[in-house]
Amino acid sequence: MGKKVFSLLIPIILLLTGCSNVEPWVKPYERANLADTAMQSDRNPVSNAYINHVHEAREGARGAAGSAGGGCGCN
Repeated sequence: MGKKVFSLLIPIILLLTGCSNVEPWVKPYERANLADTAMQSDRNPVSNAYINHVHEAREGARGAAGSAGGGCGCN
């Protein structure tokens, strides 16, 4: 009898733990920190566009970032 109760009690406990409140990882007052320019992956969009263009021209055979055209860089 003890094994049956134990085997039924464990799944019930695991299911009930899913009903707890989930708090957000980022608090509303901390979101301003995420919008800071230091958190952006590309601080200079012009430079980033040029590097992407060069990468696409060099890797034209495989498509690089998804733009159409060949590998000559003349598009």
